[in-house]
Amino acid sequence: QVQLVESGGRLVQAGGSLRLSCAASGRSFSNSAMGWFRQAPGKEREFVAAIDWSGRNTIYLDSVRGRFTISRDSAKNTAYLQMNTLRPEDTAVYYCAARTSTDASYYDTSYNYWGRGTQVTVSS
Repeated sequence: QVQLVESGGRLVQAGGSLRLSCAASGRSFSNSAMGWFRQAPGKEREFVAAIDWSGRNTIYLDSVRGRFTISRDSAKNTAYLQMNTLRPEDTAVYYCAARTSTDASYYDTSYNYWGRGTQVTVSS
C-alpha cells in the first residue's frame, strides 16, 4: 500500500521557519516527480512547489519563490519543503503529492498519490 505521510507542520510566528517532510512508503519514488500543495480555509487547493525525479529541476508558486525550497532524498524516499520568512497568508494545510511521471508539474490532477496533510499556522 502506497503512503505519503507529511510531518513538521505547527504554529509559528510570522518571519519564522519550518521544514516539512514527506515520507513515502509502499513503492520507490526515485523516478517520480513530487510536489507540495496547500489549502487554506475557504479556498481551493493551490500548487506550492514541485521537484523532478533528479532533484535538479524545481518550480514554485510566485508568492513563495525565494522563501521556500523544495528538495528530495531519493535514498530515503522523502521530500522536503523548507519554508522561511513565513507570512500569515501561508497558513494552510500542506499536502505532499507524487506522480508517476519524471518531470515536475503545477497541476494537481497530474499527481497520482497524496498524503493527508499537515497543518501550518503562521501567527501575525
